[in-house]
Amino acid sequence: MPKPAIKTAAKPATSSAGKRGKPSTPKSVAKPQAAKPKTASKLKAKHSEQKRLHPRNLHINGYDFPALMASYPKLKTFVRPTPYGALSIDFADPLAVKTLNAALLKHHYGLAFWDIPKGALCPPIPGRVDYLHYLADLLFEGGKVKRSAAIHALDIGTGANGVYAILGHQVYDWQFVASDINPQSLINVQRIIDNNPSLQGHLSLRRQQDEKAVFKGIIQASDRFELTLCNPPFHGSLKEASEGSLRKVRNLQLNRGEQPKATSATLNFGGQAAELWCQGGEKQFLATMIRESQAFAEQCLWFTSLVSKQENLKPCYQALEKLGVDTVKTIEMQQGNKVTRVLAWSFHSQAKRLQWRNQVISGT
Repeated sequence: MPKPAIKTAAKPATSSAGKRGKPSTPKSVAKPQAAKPKTASKLKAKHSEQKRLHPRNLHINGYDFPALMASYPKLKTFVRPTPYGALSIDFADPLAVKTLNAALLKHHYGLAFWDIPKGALCPPIPGRVDYLHYLADLLFEGGKVKRSAAIHALDIGTGANGVYAILGHQVYDWQFVASDINPQSLINVQRIIDNNPSLQGHLSLRRQQDEKAVFKGIIQASDRFELTLCNPPFHGSLKEASEGSLRKVRNLQLNRGEQPKATSATLNFGGQAAELWCQGGEKQFLATMIRESQAFAEQCLWFTSLVSKQENLKPCYQALEKLGVDTVKTIEMQQGNKVTRVLAWSFHSQAKRLQWRNQVISGT
């Protein structure tokens, strides 16, 4: 087998739905001039000029607080003018962030109800839906992006918020299996489903019984998924997660021109143990995911995961090359000053991927 090459995509592909690396078989993907992934410094320089969300992202121009408050009056309690005259909330306040999320989900995505338990991860909606837009581009490979109820996706580690499955269905009509190791998280996602008729019959939940497994025990023999997605636990221990959360709160205070006051890790985005950390952190979780993906190669068209730490990409590329996957792509996403990546890999050739996708959508 020829040695594959990494392909890094920093910009979304243009499609009619909106304006708009390492292994890759030369037959289906043009080999880039640079075989090595970009360094963190190059990424930073490149993205200093591009701090935009995906072109189809409804939040690309920021939050329309008057419209959000009109749709979700509870948000009014938390909105206040900034020193620059714009409206905003205190992003260091967990309740304010949760209320903003509920408002966004109702106003833009038609959710009548959304809530999470105290301490659960409260993800930023614009960044989460960005991942889904890039996955839609990945699936249609430069063609016209279409909504389709025939597309099935697997959300690994859905958490108590369930936002990837919720947004994926509301935006693209995809059908989801959402998994998690925490039974209380799944109970909360089921409560969200039960209170939103638009989600009922389109999201199914499965509990992961083995804390060391990712796909094993979740993907069943009859399953076929066009996409799998995941936001891996970032940290390797509770102590590391707490320290990271404390830094986040202090940075928010500094950005507001305040002296840091936080003495404990009060989380603006929350996060229970399984949502924020696992043994070995993101690097180990990704290694397990890649290793297990081989057993389900014929059942999944694209495997994908967020990768927060740039240094974790190299061992992923090495592991994927050893497995002999057909194609690997690294999609860079920019949300404000934060750069993150979607690592995607497929065991199928481009011709087979197109055939699979077209057959699924046409129903033939």
